[in-house]
Amino acid sequence: MRNYEVIFIIRAMEEEATNAVVDKFVKLIAANGGKITKEDRWGKRRLAYEIKKEAEGFYVLFYVTCEPACVAEVDRVMKITDEILKHMIVRSDEKEAQA
Repeated sequence: MRNYEVIFIIRAMEEEATNAVVDKFVKLIAANGGKITKEDRWGKRRLAYEIKKEAEGFYVLFYVTCEPACVAEVDRVMKITDEILKHMIVRSDEKEAQA
């Protein structure tokens, strides 16, 4: 199992719809054998530049422990999810994830 940081920006929507997108990825990670050690919702923020004609987005950061296959599946699903404006998955050091 490796530690990863998954950050993504959701299109500005109603709170209920935003929560549904976040829950979708929480369940996807769990279904693929991963575990979210920390979830950090930064909230709605103005983007530095427009992404897909959107000026605002809802930022979410997950600290995840899982296998590389789980990360590959999360990446694939994020690419085809219309509500996700941008995402990035980075492998993190074990020391950072525990802090």
